[in-house]
Amino acid sequence: MAAGGDLERVFREEHGRAVAVLARVFGDLDIAEDAVQDAFAVALERWPADGVPPAPAGWIITTARRRAIDRLRREAARADRHAQAALLHARDAPPGPATEDDAVPDERLRLIYTCCHPALAPAAQVALTLQLVGGLRTPEIARAFLVPEPTMAQRLVRAKAKIRDARIPLRVPDEHELPDRLAAVLAVVYLVFTEGHTAGGGDRVVRDDLCHEAIRLGRLLAGLMPDEPEVLGLLALMLLTESRRPARLTALGELVLLADQDRTAWDRSLIAEGQELVRRCLRRNRPGPYQLQAAINAVHSDAPSIQDTDWRQVLALYDQLLVLAPSPVVALHRAVAVAELEGPAAALAIVDGLELGDHAVRHAVRADLLARLHRDAEAAAAYRAAARSTGNAAQRAFLEGRAAQLSGGPPSPARA
Repeated sequence: MAAGGDLERVFREEHGRAVAVLARVFGDLDIAEDAVQDAFAVALERWPADGVPPAPAGWIITTARRRAIDRLRREAARADRHAQAALLHARDAPPGPATEDDAVPDERLRLIYTCCHPALAPAAQVALTLQLVGGLRTPEIARAFLVPEPTMAQRLVRAKAKIRDARIPLRVPDEHELPDRLAAVLAVVYLVFTEGHTAGGGDRVVRDDLCHEAIRLGRLLAGLMPDEPEVLGLLALMLLTESRRPARLTALGELVLLADQDRTAWDRSLIAEGQELVRRCLRRNRPGPYQLQAAINAVHSDAPSIQDTDWRQVLALYDQLLVLAPSPVVALHRAVAVAELEGPAAALAIVDGLELGDHAVRHAVRADLLARLHRDAEAAAAYRAAARSTGNAAQRAFLEGRAAQLSGGPPSPARA
């Protein structure tokens, strides 16, 4: 008897592959997705009695292809030109292992690049990647974006319609297109991870589901493109960041800053994996922004305490990052390292010179520097500004607690 968990696991692992293969066969994302959904509905009926087949991905792909062809033939008989075109595309599709369990991995890579086409808005790129490659359902994606389900459903429909109407090809880009398109792919995966690591809204700091999905996509990309150092760098960055998650929150779900975390609770297996990926990147000697951020996190993961951190190395890496990817946000994080080496006054001068507007992290960094300079009233005001600028309830409570502590109120729960 196949447990429901088996089908859910197969859905998560194989949905992207199956949609990618069927999209190549029929040349249409909607047909591919509907066919795969039909196949999983059949599996829900049969697998509990028959058991999970030895090659579940092949079973899903074969079933989906047969059901799609049957449906398209019925529609084509009614002079449906769209169905006729899809059948012709399927007939002319290049031969390949489209019904085998070991379908070529480029199928999924092709789908990822399609989801991340520059003609689509970044929010649509993320949503499509989560749906078509990650297998997340519309309600799950809507919760991730904090929008109503009908709004997200319309956004996904419009994105797929744009792919169809603009005739965006379901293919891996040509070599000269790869650098720009790869950057979009990596940015989408990292956006998924950062939203999971520190949710932009809601009551929770961490969205485990999004973190796990981003890391899964990162592993997939690393397997598909093992010679791309920025792909390895992104995976290393996510693993090293994720390794600290067990120490980021108290038992009550309150935020704990890096300086206060119990480093014995960090996941050493993820750290070892991430550090090995960083070493592989260093041997290639083709530095990029994700690799440098991963290297910074590797330095933190080596330090037994905040005081023992090699801040000179961290600052040197931020200097490199600022050259490769200059931005006020990078400069803001660099200022934190400056504070450890040159003191909070030097760092505050940098932060006050940054044009970041009403940026929650800028307010929080500034508040910490002001508190270290014993300018408590200004620090409390900066913490309150940070609290107003964040949409996350847990972060807001932490920042308001810091402000209250500096104003003579009760201590912040996360520091108590």
